[in-house]
This record gives sequence, C-alpha cells and structure tokens, in this order.
Amino acid sequence: MTNPIRREVGQVFIPVTDVVRAAQWYARLLGTDVGEPTHDSTIVDIPMQAGPGLALDANAPFTPDGPPRFFWWADDLDAVVTHLRELGVELASGIVDIGSVAFVQFRDPDQNLLMVCARQDRSSGRSATP
Repeated sequence: MTNPIRREVGQVFIPVTDVVRAAQWYARLLGTDVGEPTHDSTIVDIPMQAGPGLALDANAPFTPDGPPRFFWWADDLDAVVTHLRELGVELASGIVDIGSVAFVQFRDPDQNLLMVCARQDRSSGRSATP
C-alpha cells in the first residue's frame, strides 16, 4: 500500500509572543538573516541548512490542544483525508487552503493535534510536490 503521508517532517514551530523580537534573537543565535514576517505578521521562517524548516509562530498560545508543533509533507491532501478516514482517525479540520500551502489537521489517540501540508502550485490550482 502506498501511504499518502511522507515520513518527512516539513516544519517545526516555536511559539513566540513577539515575532520580530524573536526573529532578531534567532538570527543572532544561528548567524543567519531572516525574512520579513508573513501570514499577517505572525510567522517568520528561519532558514535552515538541512532538515525540516523552523518557523517562529505568534498566532496563538501553544497548548496541549494545539496548534500543531510540526507537520508532515504530502502530495495529495485528498488522498490523506481518505487514508485518515479509512484508519478511523478523528479529523479536526477539512482541507484548509492558506495560499502557499494547504493543510488538514487531525488528532492522535491522545488528542494531540497533528497536521499534514501540501505546497500549492497556483498556476494549475493543484498541490505541488515540495
């Protein structure tokens, strides 16, 4: 069986209260330049040399209920939703399109909020392979 969820962590989230101040601190810590905040000035992506991406996230407080602290990549979110439903997994959202990516959220048996994302190819209107 082909699994639609890749065993590849795409992004790790660090909760922050002041995204600009945090970005400056992480830039100094890691010796890198960071871009401007995105997503209504609530997220700053910190460039990594390898492995998953790192995002400073000032959207909401992180609690056991969420938001997710990381995500997995997938190519086809419809296939992911089908896969999750076949496994009897509790979906916490439908597919949500936020522009550059779309995602689906769901819960594990301990009620941890998890997420799978797919990059969006705006020219075709379909998910794109990262």
